[in-house]
Amino acid sequence: MNYKRGQICPKNPKVANMLNFFSNTHGISVRTFVLCPFLCAITTPFLWAQEKEKIKFTPYFVAAESFESVGVIDVNNDGKPDLVSGDFYYLNEGDAKTIFRKRHRLGDQPAFAEYFDDFSTIPIDVNKDGRMDFVTGGWFGETLRWHENPGTNEEWPAHEIAKVGNVETVRAWDLDNDGQVEIVPNTPNSPLHYFKLEGPGKFVRYEVGDYKSHGIGFGDINGDGKGDFIVKNGWIENKGNNQWVFHPDFDMGEHASIPIIVTDLNGDGKNDLIAGTAHDYGIYWYEQQVSADGKRSFKKHLIDDTASQYHELVWTDITGDGKPELITGKRYRAHNDGDPGAHDDVGLYYFTWDGKSFTKNIIAYGPPGVGKGTGIYMQVADLRDSGRKDIVVAGKDGLWVFFNEGLQ
Repeated sequence: MNYKRGQICPKNPKVANMLNFFSNTHGISVRTFVLCPFLCAITTPFLWAQEKEKIKFTPYFVAAESFESVGVIDVNNDGKPDLVSGDFYYLNEGDAKTIFRKRHRLGDQPAFAEYFDDFSTIPIDVNKDGRMDFVTGGWFGETLRWHENPGTNEEWPAHEIAKVGNVETVRAWDLDNDGQVEIVPNTPNSPLHYFKLEGPGKFVRYEVGDYKSHGIGFGDINGDGKGDFIVKNGWIENKGNNQWVFHPDFDMGEHASIPIIVTDLNGDGKNDLIAGTAHDYGIYWYEQQVSADGKRSFKKHLIDDTASQYHELVWTDITGDGKPELITGKRYRAHNDGDPGAHDDVGLYYFTWDGKSFTKNIIAYGPPGVGKGTGIYMQVADLRDSGRKDIVVAGKDGLWVFFNEGLQ
């Protein structure tokens, strides 16, 4: 078939849509294109991805702070979720233009050069007084601690839980299926351990073993109903009664993300893994395979290698279709410009999964100040009682909310 200058591929109207998009956004006339069957063929998959419904997000600036962690906590027990980040909390009050605007000081997080030693904001009522406190920890102070919600406008006292070594960040999982989360600090230079709250204000420490890993996850790998730990170079089988056995069935490299997601992606009844490269390029999923003789292995699949510092991942449903999406992005200045790709544009994304592959969708992308990078601990929650989950992202480029306006 011969095409004349300006002629749109008659059997592929999606190409026309693409050219009209370029014309409208870049001022390029479609008559400047000479199209051929090859172009029509190669653009069809791209256009199909572009024409799918996307979530509309409304970006909302909260504060020009450089704390890298944010928690969603009902601070004043009014039934509405508030934001807690670093030295401040932000109440969920006012209208759409003033929500989270007024901040209240809760204390002073320890500062070390360009970092604050505040690498998580895990809500938990530690002292059982009916008010939500939070647990955090830091790399430099090597201390796990909890901050007590006083229920007044006073500052929140900090209480040391334990010295644990360098804390990359902290996560909370129900390790023993008793309905209560345990606190798990990720300590790359120290053995793996966790803390169980066994009374008001009383944490008890349990050792898992001498597993030193940048990157940690938790989920049932072998289908026995007990959750296992996942570290960068294998999984640690939960035998019950705090007995653990290591299986070196994969290697994710030096710096895996926190968390490593455990989920059955392909619906074969075996849980797979999703992990970012926290201080280099790439994010991947690892397909669990079990041979006839019972040997377990994990096949690595690329999700995206165009961005670096995929440090923080959230796996939850934000489209409302009942299936989880992957929310992640480039951690802004994770090592203060010392990582590969540090000077690339920053981005926040969600990836949809169709049962076979992931599709990347941009929430905010561009140079710092235009795009939005992540910190080390972000949240996804319904902040406006809209029935849709919003995204809350802290980082060295500020604290922002991206309100979920639904599929458009």
